[in-house]
Amino acid sequence: MRPVVLLQPLLFIGLLLALTLPALASTTATGDHVKVRLITPSQFAAGQTTTVGFYFEVDPQWHVYWQNAGDSGAAPRFDITATGATSGDIQWPYPARLPIEHLTNLGYEGNVAYLFELTPEPESTSIALDINLEWLVCKVDCIPGFGQMSSQWPVADTTQWNKSDSDKALLETFAVRVPQEAAGSPWQATALSANTDGSATLTLNGSGPAPEVFPLNGDWLGAQAPSAMPTDDGYQFRFTTQPGVSAPASAGFVIAQQERAWRFDAVPLGGDDSTVAPTTATTALWLLLAAAFAGGVILNLMPCVFPVLSIKVFSLMQPGVSRRERLREGLLYSAGVLTTFALLGGLLLALRAGGSAIGWGFQLQSAPVVLALAVLFWLMALSFSGVFEFGHKLMNLAGGARGGAFATGVLAVFVAAPCTGPFMGAALGAAAVLPAVSAMAIFIGLGAGLAAPFLLLSASPALLRRLPKPGPWMDTLRQFFAFPLYATVIWLLWVLGKLVGDIGWVLGCSLLLALVFALWLAHGAGRLRTALAVVIALSAITVSGATLMRAEAPTLQASSTLWQSYDKTAIAEARAAGRAVFIDYTAAWCITCQVNKKLVLDTDHTRELFKRHNVLAIRADWTRFDPEITEALEALGRNSLPVYAWYPAGSTQAMLLPQLLQERMITELFDSE
Repeated sequence: MRPVVLLQPLLFIGLLLALTLPALASTTATGDHVKVRLITPSQFAAGQTTTVGFYFEVDPQWHVYWQNAGDSGAAPRFDITATGATSGDIQWPYPARLPIEHLTNLGYEGNVAYLFELTPEPESTSIALDINLEWLVCKVDCIPGFGQMSSQWPVADTTQWNKSDSDKALLETFAVRVPQEAAGSPWQATALSANTDGSATLTLNGSGPAPEVFPLNGDWLGAQAPSAMPTDDGYQFRFTTQPGVSAPASAGFVIAQQERAWRFDAVPLGGDDSTVAPTTATTALWLLLAAAFAGGVILNLMPCVFPVLSIKVFSLMQPGVSRRERLREGLLYSAGVLTTFALLGGLLLALRAGGSAIGWGFQLQSAPVVLALAVLFWLMALSFSGVFEFGHKLMNLAGGARGGAFATGVLAVFVAAPCTGPFMGAALGAAAVLPAVSAMAIFIGLGAGLAAPFLLLSASPALLRRLPKPGPWMDTLRQFFAFPLYATVIWLLWVLGKLVGDIGWVLGCSLLLALVFALWLAHGAGRLRTALAVVIALSAITVSGATLMRAEAPTLQASSTLWQSYDKTAIAEARAAGRAVFIDYTAAWCITCQVNKKLVLDTDHTRELFKRHNVLAIRADWTRFDPEITEALEALGRNSLPVYAWYPAGSTQAMLLPQLLQERMITELFDSE
């Protein structure tokens, strides 16, 4: 037989094997920005269930999805046909929340393994798998991927792994993140309610810091991180719900904490939020209202508020002011305070209902608002110094002239907002998660406390008579009070620089200079110079505002070698390693924060203590809006500053320090060690 005749069958057989063997032994798939491989042992044990998985290796900044993908995206699909074995359902490690523009996705940024179980059938000597895969990998744009896998493994007495068991260890790493049965959870889901404001509340009982909670299904509940409010027995988590979707009879959740997770498949719906622990909620609300009122009273002593109110009080003491006029001033001032608190509170609640995570003092995270306040205080200070009459033609907010009490109340709220009193932290934190009516009651309580002292003086001639009698000393005191206002302007310009960089304080100073020049030009002048002064002032305001809107925010840096910028991954790793963590939630516009830094946190005493005890010191700067810091504050039941969270080494729960710190408090953190 000729060699060519023999060669043709051999070539045909070789070609057939070349086409067939890859289909029998292909355990990998590739696509744009992702590689997938099937992780299994090289040999399965007869009658023994083994966990195997699909390992997705994803390019940096790209992600794949959880079973509930969230606001966009799609979970991967696995079509598995097993021969000689039974295969279990896909086991999904608990996800992370991935903000994409205005959406929240649920998935994995980085590598992940989706697991499932294989159990050889009785008398089976081998296992064969035929698998079709579909996935979606996203950054901002999304790319679908498809793959096929098919292979066969022997079944013997024992399970054998290749690669020195590294694949087995990899699967075990992700198996820890797979949610376990709810019965073994340290948290108990005690109530689920559909609220009248279009939200839903899940009540969890347990101890420790608030866990992460993910809805198993996105048909009803939104993917955004729920706000968490501490209760006597645990936490209440408030979720947004999908518009126009009726509440189901039950909903499923995954609860995750410290790299472990538990699955609650069907938490029954139990009515609206009025049915959840009514006695406890009512009692807590009264306590929060009392704390809000007390905090509002204390705000009157803030350095930005006290000078303005003092001048208003002096105006009530002028001869010829009737009791009726004084009462009218007090009522108008109170109306201004309450109206502004109600408007700011309503705005905060509206943003919350729209899914935004936001906290009290948010108005000072806006550069235009900070610049406007700096201009306002600059004009007030010049008026107090006698440069011009603040209440004459420009504004009538404060000063010796009567009237303008309503506007004074508006101003008092804006300047007092970042200066939370000792009792305000818990009340404002509760307002972020309570039903709208209860939350608004807390804001009104704060306003009532701020307005109460001035209203009381206005309504009580006896109290006014106890104050010093009017005289020339009042003009001197008025001029003296200009200096705290000048100091406030300097502080606001510093805040502006923190928000938008050096251009902020340069723009602010230039605008203040232009306004002073305009005032000088218009003083005692005719119509032409006055008109020119108005043009200069308006032009300066327009140019400054437009430039400010285009300015880019600077990159925040840690303030020293001790303090690190906020990084929730670093915090989790330190706590998991048994390292103590101290978090300073701060902002440039928080006066109390700056005082505590100067007197306590940035001292040699504190630095030496933290270094000696290997404390991870984190400075969470909330000067500009940061969703991660906002979420962390909500988990602590706070949405205002300052907040100081201390996690002792090995502890699962944060201890919150008082808002006014002393060095002895830092020392006492380590006394028990």
